[in-house]
Amino acid sequence: MTARVLVVDDVPTNVKLLAARLTAEYFDVVEASNGADAIEICRRGDCDLVLLDVMMPDMDGFETCQRLKSDPRTQHLPVVMVTALDQPSDKVRGLEAGADDFLTKPVDDIQLMARVKSLARLKGLTDELRARAVTGQALAIEDIVDMTSGIEPTNGNILLIDSDAHNAKRLMESLSQDHNVTHLSEPEDAAFQLADQDFELVVVSMALEGIDPLRVCSQIRTLENTRGIPIILVADVPDKPKVVRGLELGVNDFILRPIERNELAARVRTQLRRYRYSNELRKNLSSTVAMAVIDGLTGLYNRRYFDRHMCVQLDKAKEGDRNLGLMMLDIDFFKSVNDTHGHAAGDEVLKEFAARLQRNIRGVDLACRYGGEEFVVMMPDTDLVHAKNIAERIRHAVASEPFDTGITMPLNITVSVGISINELQDDTPEQMLKRADIALYRAKREGRNRIVYDAA
Repeated sequence: MTARVLVVDDVPTNVKLLAARLTAEYFDVVEASNGADAIEICRRGDCDLVLLDVMMPDMDGFETCQRLKSDPRTQHLPVVMVTALDQPSDKVRGLEAGADDFLTKPVDDIQLMARVKSLARLKGLTDELRARAVTGQALAIEDIVDMTSGIEPTNGNILLIDSDAHNAKRLMESLSQDHNVTHLSEPEDAAFQLADQDFELVVVSMALEGIDPLRVCSQIRTLENTRGIPIILVADVPDKPKVVRGLELGVNDFILRPIERNELAARVRTQLRRYRYSNELRKNLSSTVAMAVIDGLTGLYNRRYFDRHMCVQLDKAKEGDRNLGLMMLDIDFFKSVNDTHGHAAGDEVLKEFAARLQRNIRGVDLACRYGGEEFVVMMPDTDLVHAKNIAERIRHAVASEPFDTGITMPLNITVSVGISINELQDDTPEQMLKRADIALYRAKREGRNRIVYDAA
């Protein structure tokens, strides 16, 4: 996904250099030469991520970052501090000010892009959660602005995966001072360990014996109950290329050996703070909007919520010149399920369908029950190729295994899918829904259990 990056530096040459690197990777760049202007740009919502120089006159980067992170309007913005300072104490000070990362000049291109892409993905998910919370607030008349002000990143439940007893002992000594740490020396057991306990952070050594550490990270990201848990890699300098690959896979952060204890502590606190922040948003969604906007049978959002949120997201997509995908799904021959097996069996099919739908979309996607046996999925930052991939994953998940209703024999269920993408500058939610609906009924006419796209 792309993003709008704010580059803050009082030296124009430094700004132009970073801007050129980012533009080459298709990021939009906004520029500021001082902390005050940067704060104003962030408050207006004109950026997704901040690259912030430390050494600036009047207000340095540390103070700028601290002000951004203490303001509810900007505290969710990822901040990467960029500076010539290379002392561990400077890095720790930046992280303590709330920075999400810290890059040292001259900035390595690979590390810069890996960090920016990783934080941009995280920002996208956080934005979607915040937008849903705001939509819920409008419908349920609840105030959520200050709900995260009391988050403290202490006493975290951390899983350390390291097959080297000596290295693990040193990490345990550092982390156990402020957190509850469980050491796992057999990496292949990670899935079982994570299933048994509620961990908030996973620290993975790149020096695992007999297994690729990135495979372990990938498995953590694949499991439904752990895909949102932050992961920190502990690596040596030669591991940098694999670390970059790990960040692309969804790893949140890394630290290089030899490990500076205070830097490790600060990075752990940063990840815990962000994880708990997201959890608070999720809990808020559950508590404030359930009665007004949740479908009681399937647990998905209802049509009322979708209609409101679709308007918001389409406006955002237009402003940022971004893609927005829409999928309409209809369970094939659902009327015959009710007529033959009864409405109780039909309800069980709907609930199981909703569960499979949720398991096969991304965290940033929004699934809703639109009415009866018809569902919609809104997919931010999604072009046609990716929309088709998501739709095919859902179609296969539905058709590949019979639905066990507990009332009758397992039923073979299929689904037809229609897709539309925002292609016109004046597109409206109604127009996108109409195109997706037309595509859906083409899928029905052409034999069902298939995916059809309708162009504008």
